[in-house]
Amino acid sequence: MKNGFKTALAVVAVLGTLISAGCGSASAAGTATKNAGPQTVTFWHSMSGTNGQVLDKLIAKFNKTNKDKITVKALYQGAYDDAITKYKSAVQSKSTPTLMQVYDVGSRFMMDSGTVTPMQNFIDADNYDVSDLQPNVAGYYKVDGKLYSMPFNSSMPVIYYNKTMFRQAGLDPDKAPTTLAEVKADAEKLSQKNGGPAQYGFNAAVYGWFVEQEIAANGQLYCSPQNGRGSKRADDFTFNNSSATTFLTWWKGMIDSGISGNTGTDTDDADSAFESGKVGITFESTAGLSGIMAAAKTKGFEVGVGNYPKIKKNNSGPIIGGASLWISKLGHSSAQQEAAWKFIKFLSEPENQATWHTGTGYFPTSKKALNTETDKAWRKQYPQFDVAVKQLESTKLTAATQGCSAGVMPQARKAVEDGIEKVFAGADAKTALTSEVKGLQSDVQDYNSSVE
Repeated sequence: MKNGFKTALAVVAVLGTLISAGCGSASAAGTATKNAGPQTVTFWHSMSGTNGQVLDKLIAKFNKTNKDKITVKALYQGAYDDAITKYKSAVQSKSTPTLMQVYDVGSRFMMDSGTVTPMQNFIDADNYDVSDLQPNVAGYYKVDGKLYSMPFNSSMPVIYYNKTMFRQAGLDPDKAPTTLAEVKADAEKLSQKNGGPAQYGFNAAVYGWFVEQEIAANGQLYCSPQNGRGSKRADDFTFNNSSATTFLTWWKGMIDSGISGNTGTDTDDADSAFESGKVGITFESTAGLSGIMAAAKTKGFEVGVGNYPKIKKNNSGPIIGGASLWISKLGHSSAQQEAAWKFIKFLSEPENQATWHTGTGYFPTSKKALNTETDKAWRKQYPQFDVAVKQLESTKLTAATQGCSAGVMPQARKAVEDGIEKVFAGADAKTALTSEVKGLQSDVQDYNSSVE
């Protein structure tokens, strides 16, 4: 029904055929043959621009340290959706990479695919200490207590605001709005229609991820039972709940009143509107912090960062986003998988995570990274990087803040975006989202039947 769903089911069926036929040549983690010789790890990723440059720097460091032993060959595969599509094709042609970076909502598919060796296997075989992993970050990639992949580039949504415009509008530049009502009040003062300095006080991309975040930030569930985090699979979506409908009704009201723009589904367009100084407040991932600050500097304004706003103040918080690393077992020897595991451990080291954090804006997955001199000095110079860290630390890990684990999450996110656009076109929020929930019902049931 939704684009890509039938393809996903077909791939699951193909995976089952491949696995039952014994195409996965690798044995369990921890059984690599000693002295297997030099190993090459093919690594497919979706990091471009500044983030890609930082990743290349870390890979070069690893390759130099492991010269004549392990070589990591990184290959950019385009955006997340493109990358996972290429992975599915590679499964069918038996040419998967050793290591794959997959975005958050692709996690359930990867777990079910049968093409990967769960990260927990390597952790257990190596007696690897996971106590340094940020619990809220690792929690997203766990189902029923088992870690399936290693978190790498993790982010959270935050508010970005133009501190220079805040001053011009008579607002406190050091006080970010914390609730939707406060965002509206500030946006009214910032907006051109009310004599403010911005064309629009607020604007954000039509992105389903923001609805996921608002639901979690208010302690509700996106799917049931328990966001798919227990022993039972998620078999229904609940994103038509009160948090989501309140959020979309608020957003539509902002547009109707002329204090919010509507740049559509392209996040680049929303980012450009803020970076060019046309918009006073926006929502975006922490991953964009370095780029946004650099763009703002050229335009001569100061960027402020605040926690993702809630409907009402409470003890919940948003979900992490980003992507994680998966080790493929199809056609990859134990020695190759162990080499990939060694690279993952390298990326997880505190100093390397500090390099990643300060160079990109993504969270350090390592708690100790925050205590390195590199990270401490950077956050002192640029306190904007500390906002998301504190937001993460103050968010209690619950089923709500773990996010929904369902095999058709990419389709669900797209369905929510369709719902948002219907609301912006005049539909009632509850009606629009309920229609999308019903439309996904057979999809999630068919998916579950195909993998159980």
